[in-house]
Amino acid sequence: MPAPEAESREPADGPVVPDEPAPPTGDSAVPAEEAGRHRRRGRTALLITAAAALGLVAGACTGVLVQVGREPVELPPLSQAALARGTGKAPKPLSADQDRQVRTEGDLRDLLLKKPREAEEVDWLESSDGWMDLVGYAGTFKNPQRAFEHLLRSEFRRAAVTGWEVEGAYSVEIRLLQYRQEEVRGAAGANVSGQHFAGGEGADDWTIPGTGDGRVFIDDQPRSGPGASPYPYTAQAHARRGDIAVEIWVNGAKRIEKKTIMSLAERQMERL
Repeated sequence: MPAPEAESREPADGPVVPDEPAPPTGDSAVPAEEAGRHRRRGRTALLITAAAALGLVAGACTGVLVQVGREPVELPPLSQAALARGTGKAPKPLSADQDRQVRTEGDLRDLLLKKPREAEEVDWLESSDGWMDLVGYAGTFKNPQRAFEHLLRSEFRRAAVTGWEVEGAYSVEIRLLQYRQEEVRGAAGANVSGQHFAGGEGADDWTIPGTGDGRVFIDDQPRSGPGASPYPYTAQAHARRGDIAVEIWVNGAKRIEKKTIMSLAERQMERL
């Protein structure tokens, strides 16, 4: 028996509508009535969006027409009355002893502690003339190349250095590191970095009075191994003032006493 003829989907007054694909089945399937509601919502959203856009255009045009019809308002003048000049004598400029910037812009070596009478100058100081350039300072680090690049980024400007030795007891080295500090707070960064590496395991530390964040560090254990110096015990001081970071190194035949490193740090900071 022949199959019954398929019922036509062409309505009486419209074109033929192609068959729609079968809806999915299972958990991902959407009921037919839900799908219909979603489609009707989409058409309504388009109509609402179009009406809102037309409303915005109409509102903008109305605002322009209202503004054009108003009388222009005169703006206040940009100039102002001249300020009265102050009377009386101008204050005297600060002396070099009172103005820190005057002191630090001069010869940085003049701010270093002076060698004690009983101490002897160290050999390397004669060739340095009291200055340490960027390459020389970077060479004091374990990785000079990386230190050189870091100092450039930190806006390193110059460094003054001094040192002495008390024969058979200890040696001292003091560095004043000055930074430009135009975009980077180089002195603060150098102080933080110095304290980070100085405060290793087995080191005692104390705050330097009057400095805020300056500290001294004393190692309990001597350095050993190949290349160890005759002064294996180490103490350090790291502090800052303005654009200058201070580093003090004391190496001794015996453990460095707190009063030794603390006295050096306090007296050096007073000169800044």
